[in-house]
Amino acid sequence: MTQDLLTKAEEFENRKLSHMSTSDRVAASREAKKLILSINEIYKKTKDAGLMDIMKRLTEKKRKIEKRLNGTPLV
Repeated sequence: MTQDLLTKAEEFENRKLSHMSTSDRVAASREAKKLILSINEIYKKTKDAGLMDIMKRLTEKKRKIEKRLNGTPLV
């Protein structure tokens, strides 16, 4: 299970973000959230620093996707 989850996380990290539709961005954001929460459950038990690094990279990618979804704020 852990190995399968890490494989999915690696595949998500290597995915291209360009030329995505809005619905693709929403789906990618939800997938990232699901992966992060699943890895976090394992991290709580093992306290493995490698898992924390994976979660940080996924979170960064998720933030980029959500930034594009929300647009630039009007001042």
